[in-house]
Amino acid sequence: MAANPPKESLIEYPSDFPIKVMGPTHEAFTATIVDVIVKHDPTFHHGKVEARPSSGGNYTGLTVTVRATSREQLDALYSELSGHPMVKIVL
Repeated sequence: MAANPPKESLIEYPSDFPIKVMGPTHEAFTATIVDVIVKHDPTFHHGKVEARPSSGGNYTGLTVTVRATSREQLDALYSELSGHPMVKIVL
């Protein structure tokens, strides 16, 4: 699939952008994900995290709202989150 040039992006920058991250429940999961996000969005803080456990409690879903400043920033963040060993899904 060909990437859209930045001019064809449907996102206007800068903007608040929600990202969903899911991984196995672990006491350090949220803090670890926040550490990754802060590398890409230094303005990010814990108040922008919404956590929900799965019905069985085996997984935790996080909705994090980052301040997106460019397509490259979002691509780098998605790439790092997707490759993290604690993360199963990034949407």
